Amino acid sequence: MIFHGTDVRHQAVAQLRAGAKNADVARALGVPLGTVSYWRHMDRAKRGECPGAHNPKCPRCDGRELDAAAYSYLLALYLGDGHIIQHSAHRAPSLMIACGDTWPGLMDECEAAMRAVFPDNSVCRVRRTGCHNMKVYSKHLRCMFPQHGEGKKHERPIILEPWQQQIVDEYPWEFIRGLIHSDGCRITNWTTRMVAGERKRYEYPRYFFTNKSDDIRKLCSDTMTKVGVEWTVLARGSDPFNISVARKASVALMDQHIGPKY
Repeated sequence: MIFHGTDVRHQAVAQLRAGAKNADVARALGVPLGTVSYWRHMDRAKRGECPGAHNPKCPRCDGRELDAAAYSYLLALYLGDGHIIQHSAHRAPSLMIACGDTWPGLMDECEAAMRAVFPDNSVCRVRRTGCHNMKVYSKHLRCMFPQHGEGKKHERPIILEPWQQQIVDEYPWEFIRGLIHSDGCRITNWTTRMVAGERKRYEYPRYFFTNKSDDIRKLCSDTMTKVGVEWTVLARGSDPFNISVARKASVALMDQHIGPKY
């Protein structure tokens, strides 16, 4: 990790207070955009310009109202491409969800969900090679994502708590959408058939969800079953890591609620 000196931080804050944009300050000083965004947030918090910045409320601890639909989507993104980390330089842990640059719409939806679930906390985008990490700091991340733990998700149990399952049951399509947006895709398959003695090519759409965690795949398949989507397991070799949706009616249902990444 690269640490930036106090002088650099003071220069950045001075430029931000003068009206400079985060991206311009980051380029001028050679500092990551996420770092500049964090410095700006902390400076605003010290001056009391961030509502709730000193003590953001938590739906679990304080009974704050929760945007359940946004949470169902964000929970699925976390299970697929997210992780929670604690740096010694920050008092609060951060949730980071990796979003590929190929799908800018996914980045926008992820950011919107983060802001809806954590309205009193700062959300930023951290540029990485080929992707951006969507990032939010909160002392209550472990309250909202109790699946957090040491090690990789597929090497430990992933079980939703009753209040989480209730949200997923209420907003199943948001949950499925988040899973497909993280570890899934919509592709066009093709096959050939003999018709009147002539071999013809046929194309058809198909959805895949791929994850090494048995528990996360089960959460996906159970939720699909509840909304009427027929699915099968497609193994690569001996590894049953893929959930496939190929039946025409089920693909049409998925298209109605999810569609391709964008």
